[in-house]
Amino acid sequence: MTNRLVRCTLLILSALAAQQAIAQPLQTADVNYDTHIQTVLLYPAIGGDMTTPGRTLNPPVVEVNTDSPLALEFDDMTGDYRPYRAKLVHCNADWQKSVLNDIEFTYEYNDYPITDYQVSLGTKVQYYHYRFQVPKVKLPGNYILVVVDERNPRRLILSRRFSTFQNKVNVGATVQFSSSPERQFRDQQIDLVLNYRGYQVISPQDDFKIVIRQNYRDDKILTNLKPTNVRGFDQVLEYRLFDLSNTIGGGNEYRFFDTRTVISRANYVDRIVPREDKTTAYIQTDQPRSSGGYFQLDDFNGRYVIDHRETQNGSVSADYIETIFTLKVPELSDGEVYVNGGFNSWRFDDRNRMTYDPGLGAYRAAIMLKQGVYNYDYAVARNSPQAFVDESLLEGNFSQTENDYEVFVYHRPPAGRADQLVSYRKVSFGKRR
Repeated sequence: MTNRLVRCTLLILSALAAQQAIAQPLQTADVNYDTHIQTVLLYPAIGGDMTTPGRTLNPPVVEVNTDSPLALEFDDMTGDYRPYRAKLVHCNADWQKSVLNDIEFTYEYNDYPITDYQVSLGTKVQYYHYRFQVPKVKLPGNYILVVVDERNPRRLILSRRFSTFQNKVNVGATVQFSSSPERQFRDQQIDLVLNYRGYQVISPQDDFKIVIRQNYRDDKILTNLKPTNVRGFDQVLEYRLFDLSNTIGGGNEYRFFDTRTVISRANYVDRIVPREDKTTAYIQTDQPRSSGGYFQLDDFNGRYVIDHRETQNGSVSADYIETIFTLKVPELSDGEVYVNGGFNSWRFDDRNRMTYDPGLGAYRAAIMLKQGVYNYDYAVARNSPQAFVDESLLEGNFSQTENDYEVFVYHRPPAGRADQLVSYRKVSFGKRR
């Protein structure tokens, strides 16, 4: 009886300790706070499509009153069921949390259970696959979708950015080689024309906030753009900047590989080693591409697609493969090398850090990735004299590179308490398909 009482006391104390755990600080970015959470996908479920592999290539940006809601998918690698809940956080143009109350941007109580889940089928690495349909919001703007542990709501699991827009002003965008003779072979320039006719704004040259994003990457953006010409009578702003603040490196086409099947080798897979507990895929050895010329290649602009060739049901039938990357390059003395891509939300951490192998004379990394087609490149995180990320050192910058751009126009209405996304436009450069 005494032992049972002790056990009950310990259980109660453990539960109280979990409830009183210090809340994790929310980062208004794409973050997996729990390392057991992998392959997080947030995309517009156009026409209710949640099965076609290419559905996830569309960015999580939708019209505020759309009939195609956003869908969230992720895998829990613990192999056990864990209950989760979701909530929404409203942000301003700079992705800082706004002062709005939940009732101002949601139609219902801002706390949603995630009840749609499945166990993986026929995989060596077991996981639970979760799905959640993001509820509609009232206001156009920036949002963070936050998933928490239902047993301990103070414990964050993941966060993902998304935006809703309402086109109240018109934006025209063109992409071309940089107008600078020194940068015309490596940079691309985005010129804008903003027409706000019929839209109430007090100081148009100051009140509109413009953000340009390359290839759906939040680490590749242009901000703080000021118009070069204000045509007040026509209600038009022109952004054709001479200080090159509207130019960005073209980068290079992304490398890719295909692991949709492990029965045979697919594109850019050197060999496959099956084991009882997991399968290992060795990607073909890569070389730096910065010293050569531009080479045309179709890609997903850094993103990836989950798929399983045998079952056509990648969500729950695709296995997790130990994927080995090899980069043949001399060891760098002033930085660390990372495998870079949408699979890691363009973040640099222990998961995608590469280690130099003197025996191979190359950098290597082993990353568990769900079966599919992946884009990636290599980036160097410099340590000195200033910390920065250098993608061009190993990949190069070419103005001919095919890229996608998004233009976000934010404005805070008179007497408004938060920024709204009043225009959204996508434009491509060098599109070949």
